[in-house]
Amino acid sequence: MGVKKVAVIGAGVSGLGAIKCCLDEGLEPTCFEKRSDIGGLWKYEEKSKSGNPGIYKSLTCNTSKEMTAFSDYPIPDHYPNYMHNSKMMEYLRMYARHFGLLKHIQFQTKVCSIKKRPDFSSSGQWDVVVETGETQKTYIFDGIMVCSGHYTEKHFPLQDFEGISKFQGSCLHSWEYKHPNSFAGKRVVVIGIGNSGADVAGEISRVADQVFLSTRRGAWVWSRVWDHGNPMDASLFTRYNRAVQKFCPRYLINRQMEKKLNARFNHANFGLLPQHRILDHRTVLSDDLPSHIITGKVKVKTNVKTFTSTSAIFEDGTEENIDVVIFATGYKLTFPFLSDDSGILDSQYSMFKYVFPPELEKPTLAFIGILQPAGAIIPTSELQSRWVVRVFTGLQKLSKKAMMADINRKHQADKDAIKNLKDSSRRVQFIDYMDEIASEIGVKPNLLSLLLWDIKLAKEIFYGPCTSYQYRLQGPGKWAGARAAILTQRERILKPLRTRVVKHSRASLSHLFWVKSVCVVSFFFISVLVIMHLTNLYLQTRHVQMVPNMGLFGGLLEENTVPRE
Repeated sequence: MGVKKVAVIGAGVSGLGAIKCCLDEGLEPTCFEKRSDIGGLWKYEEKSKSGNPGIYKSLTCNTSKEMTAFSDYPIPDHYPNYMHNSKMMEYLRMYARHFGLLKHIQFQTKVCSIKKRPDFSSSGQWDVVVETGETQKTYIFDGIMVCSGHYTEKHFPLQDFEGISKFQGSCLHSWEYKHPNSFAGKRVVVIGIGNSGADVAGEISRVADQVFLSTRRGAWVWSRVWDHGNPMDASLFTRYNRAVQKFCPRYLINRQMEKKLNARFNHANFGLLPQHRILDHRTVLSDDLPSHIITGKVKVKTNVKTFTSTSAIFEDGTEENIDVVIFATGYKLTFPFLSDDSGILDSQYSMFKYVFPPELEKPTLAFIGILQPAGAIIPTSELQSRWVVRVFTGLQKLSKKAMMADINRKHQADKDAIKNLKDSSRRVQFIDYMDEIASEIGVKPNLLSLLLWDIKLAKEIFYGPCTSYQYRLQGPGKWAGARAAILTQRERILKPLRTRVVKHSRASLSHLFWVKSVCVVSFFFISVLVIMHLTNLYLQTRHVQMVPNMGLFGGLLEENTVPRE
């Protein structure tokens, strides 16, 4: 294809990964970042500027460090499992310095437009117009990686709330919120119960007279801390759990997960119980919200029906005097540098695997990190970039027919989800999506092979956290440190917690022994099933049936009869 020069738009977490992936494949990346620093969303600014991400001073990662790290650069072991935004910025700076990324970034440079060149159908090249200060310049690039994120254009639906124009208090979006000081002694209503809404309501409630959290549908609320004090995502996002989920009926998974969250606090008693099941909509992560509710500092309310000059009237008929309204109503996905008539994207932003627009004659434009995984964004966007640069360099080919078939299947799934009142907007299952992209590249870990040659590693990959290092064990971009990173990931989880060393009691050691024993026995059993399954397949090719057909994870109750010679 001849792609050599690549424009990367944005120097956030996805943009940094894209630059590094370009360098790994021998490409020449130029990154355009409209701010004066890297970090994107994680770069805190005291006053948010239009078109830039906006975060509050206390923002902390919702994903733990081992699940968040780049695949060939683990986060330092002494860093906390859930990092404050300042710690995340330190990590990104270390990553950028280690791989020499900063020299490829043009700061304070805004991308004004990207357009196909007149000979695009043969060259696949783009005209990129950028602006620095008041000076515009046009570049020609062979490929473009859009890493601008989707937290820049706030969704501010004032028109949906009757009487808001009469309200004499102040209105703002959570994008503008920085710290709680200015809300001391005030009565505040927060509209929306996403992660930001829960965080902002809880933080303000420490100084406000009263906070009301208004929600249309409620939410299931998780905590960062899971059983035995382990990080929630590192405990749940394992290949073992995913295998169980695939074989269990959806209603059983819903029931078990809801039971688990209700054991922490009863969602119905706290006014948060939603009508939807837990797997059907995005959930909320908040350690403190239940505490603020039980102490009365936050009161959960229904949706606001109308505003008066000094109060909010809710759909349940209650009325509360308020001073401030904060809209935690999310963001809109926009690409201001793409004109509406460019024909690059349709109104639904249809993309092959959320990366490649299917209608282009040449696949030289890719969107990175424009999705919402049920997990960390860095591992997913990094895999996307690794895939994209291989397509750019012609090492992998895309078929328009296959792309359209995949997109149509996704559109049908979205329609079914909407019909069943499920949330489908660019959500992907964390492990499934990473495996899907990794399969395109050829870097998905081969458990069957590892079972035979490295059972210790195979056990950790199957039962342990599904971390990004797994996708550096083999294939293009293989990293020599991947195995060690996987086998030491639990040590890095524990390191920042053990600031006061204590001796384990006999009881805790005994419990640990039995847990390990159960894991080893179950892993051995699964290994036997897999080996028997492979043996059976081999024997079938020889027209001999000597053992029951096992299936990959079972099938013991049903024996196939195979004709014998």
